[in-house]
Amino acid sequence: MAIRHRALDVNLNLNVRGMRPSATVAINERSDRLRREGRQVHKLGLGQSPFPVPEPVVAALRENAHQKDYLPVRGLGALREAVADYHRRQGGLRVGAEDILIGPGSKELMFLLQLVYYGDLVVPTPAWVSYAPQAHIIGRWVRLVPTEKKSGWRLMPDDLERLCSDDPDRPRIVVLNYPSNPTGATYKLEYLRELARVARRHRVVLLSDEIYGELHHRGQHVSIARFYPEGTIVSGGLSKWCGAGGWRLGTFVFPAGLRWLLDAMAAAASETYTATCAPIQYAAVRAFAGGPEIETYLHDARRVLGALGRFCGSRLNYAGVRVIKPMGAFYLFPDFEPMRERLAARGIATGAALCERLLEETGVAILPGSDFGRPAEELTARLAYVDFDGAAALAAVRGLDAHERLDGAWLRRHCSGVVEGVEKLCGWLRA
Repeated sequence: MAIRHRALDVNLNLNVRGMRPSATVAINERSDRLRREGRQVHKLGLGQSPFPVPEPVVAALRENAHQKDYLPVRGLGALREAVADYHRRQGGLRVGAEDILIGPGSKELMFLLQLVYYGDLVVPTPAWVSYAPQAHIIGRWVRLVPTEKKSGWRLMPDDLERLCSDDPDRPRIVVLNYPSNPTGATYKLEYLRELARVARRHRVVLLSDEIYGELHHRGQHVSIARFYPEGTIVSGGLSKWCGAGGWRLGTFVFPAGLRWLLDAMAAAASETYTATCAPIQYAAVRAFAGGPEIETYLHDARRVLGALGRFCGSRLNYAGVRVIKPMGAFYLFPDFEPMRERLAARGIATGAALCERLLEETGVAILPGSDFGRPAEELTARLAYVDFDGAAALAAVRGLDAHERLDGAWLRRHCSGVVEGVEKLCGWLRA
């Protein structure tokens, strides 16, 4: 007689049971599968930098490919000093090598932070897809704070004050991500100062995710750690500004008063990933050292992304979609609410249905706002304008005069995948 076994998935940790793969990873894999099947797909789903890793950093990796030893859990000493110097130089932060923790991607460091710190996670939405799921895996309480389009999808100080005042002594990690994934928005200095005042008043741990800081389109990013240095952890890495997502190297910068958190995370890291890849750490020293070649690379990348973001936003606004002007990163967060009646006539009532139909009928892959913490019925989506040859675009922009405008004709030549995808989206909306 055959022995009947109950489904093994009942033994899964309840915090991960039924959890889907990351939405950004899933849309990328689906887009690649459709391309292998012969479909033309405009990959505007995964937020991966289109630009190559700067050549001096690649050269440093080649020179250090032989490095094979386990490095210190907290990170290579020379790298920690380089990261500290970078933040002193770029952000005016008073930090040293002892305040830095290196990990295999900022994503892993965020997970460890939530693991060792016992408190709620406060996430303004729309927000990057993995903040809340990480908290759910660990079993932490998540408070999603909806933002509004009229405020540019930014967390307002009054909203943070209201939430913290409900239970003033409750321990919290508040996430602030800017330039924002998924909106491309950033914060003016007066808002940073006021948010810092609220955070200080309620003694929250502020996780400032500044992974896109170097991709502020005008090169004017300012860290909130300047205004709340004692309670802010600054998260960064190589994936976005250095085009090195697959290298998996993240950095956390701690204030001296939170050294106990750094110590706890390092202890947990020693029992999990042990150390970050050695050759990558040696190469990262060169990346954070900066210099004229890397500054030119960043200037040109910002120039391309700024022009492309403004162009795509303008095209979508002209088609009847509401889009705020992006100030950094490589994302737009279009709001299709003005077209609800027209979309309803086509059987589309949610952001997820909109994105599914768009992909099937046009090959344009974007993600619904619901993947970023917005209500399912909301007709919002995230568009990552990254489907172009970044190396070719950088080479082309270097041949231009510093004041020459990157107009629609230039963008069609050098960022054709994105421009064609956005124009297909606009045409589909008008159909």
